[in-house]
Amino acid sequence: MKMAIAGAGMIVHDLFRFIHDVNGIELTAIASTPKSIEKVKTLAEENGIPAYYADYDALLTDPNTEVMYVATPNNLHYEMVKKALNKGLHVICEKPFTSNIEELEELRDLAKEKGLILLEAISTQYLPNALKMKEMIEEIGDPKIVIANYSQYSSRYNAFKEGKVLPAFSPDFSGGALMDLNIYNIHLITMLFGAPKEVTYAANIEKGIDTSGIISLDYDNFKAVLVGAKDCKAPITTSIQGNKGAFIIEGPANVLPKFKLVLNDGTVTEYDLQEGTHRMFYEFEQFADIIDRKDYARADAMMEKSLIAMDTATKARRSGNVVFPADEPYIS
Repeated sequence: MKMAIAGAGMIVHDLFRFIHDVNGIELTAIASTPKSIEKVKTLAEENGIPAYYADYDALLTDPNTEVMYVATPNNLHYEMVKKALNKGLHVICEKPFTSNIEELEELRDLAKEKGLILLEAISTQYLPNALKMKEMIEEIGDPKIVIANYSQYSSRYNAFKEGKVLPAFSPDFSGGALMDLNIYNIHLITMLFGAPKEVTYAANIEKGIDTSGIISLDYDNFKAVLVGAKDCKAPITTSIQGNKGAFIIEGPANVLPKFKLVLNDGTVTEYDLQEGTHRMFYEFEQFADIIDRKDYARADAMMEKSLIAMDTATKARRSGNVVFPADEPYIS
């Protein structure tokens, strides 16, 4: 697939660590804002990208592009995906897909109307270790308790406390701990168990944004607690406990470097199907295959997973009184 990149931030730099090893992807262009034009030019030269632009709209007119990878701040996802779809481009959009479920439902419908493929770049849904855990879920018996903690003190929090509000801590940019970190926990748990029956969020809010918080998910027969924090840190771990045993993950849900199955009889088995491969490699390998094959059935299946995760995130956020400007058209 011939892919253009919208954005030049940290995630794009991460992309260049592995993207040249993914078969079937040709990079056609890259764009950011005028103030980042020198950075974009350097990235293009270093990575053999033939075109670069200082304007996102200019990127939409690149004649060699068939797929747009949107890696801009969260609040721009909806508008940029919509423009790309209306230009006839397939789209891969970074997590979180949109600011809320309503925006995502609209984009899903637009992609269907245009006959285009729309995918979320969310590593958790494609990691071999996560898929293996899903395959083995019955090994732990009936699920009872899930505790997932992704707490990572942000260097941007220091600036935030001093009054400099960067996108990661801005309601205007659809930021906050839930959308940055806890979204990965949401994707992992909804991947394994589907949509919860009830969702609530208890958030620590500063200047209108959640700097940390606890999501509670009720699945009737079991309960899950998901912690995401950017204002404090702790060991990043997840335990998925059943009446026969538990899965233990030491590391974040977007990397899931390995996991253990610990049975009640004391048996411990460790699994790692990834062996240090970059976490984003697997998703882009699948994106290339889905788009090249025009596999709409697979794209629809992945969209359903994204819809469940975004619906859960939106319900959680609004229950915790974390509201973005992007929510205003949809709430009374």
